[in-house]
Amino acid sequence: MADLGEAPLAGEVPPGALGSLAVLDLADEFRALVDGLEAARVDFAVCGGLAFAIHARPRATVDVDLLLPIEEIERAKQVARDRGYRIEAGPLVIRKDVIEIHRLSKPDPETGDLLSLDLLVVTPALAPVWETRERVGWEHGTIRVVSRAGLATMKRLRASGQDLDDIRMLEAEDDTD
Repeated sequence: MADLGEAPLAGEVPPGALGSLAVLDLADEFRALVDGLEAARVDFAVCGGLAFAIHARPRATVDVDLLLPIEEIERAKQVARDRGYRIEAGPLVIRKDVIEIHRLSKPDPETGDLLSLDLLVVTPALAPVWETRERVGWEHGTIRVVSRAGLATMKRLRASGQDLDDIRMLEAEDDTD
């Protein structure tokens, strides 16, 4: 993992931002993944719904999204496999050189419900998002997260109804800063 010692903290993860699921506990799963990735020295940044919770407000999310350089994908997959994420799909190329996702899912042993981990590759289109990632404080020290502007860029690429709502909220909060 890159040395995080020099970068200033961009903020803190708000209490409750990680939420939880009725099946597998999202917060516990996230902590275990982050601990494993850090132990393996995998460079990554939180993105997606958890990054939105960090930058704006907690909202329902049912997966973990991480942005990583392509050379980190296999090591990240191994960390995930070691934590029970054994159902693999991918790579899913949504748009060449724009969005590539490696998805791993973990079944809940009691219900069979799945918790998915999406590993998004730093493509040429996402390189500026990667370059502007920030370090934020959380209960285990610090963690890298895509910046607010980077998150908005990623959400514009997908442009679902939820993404467009999220962009409006991110931009509205930028206007009040």
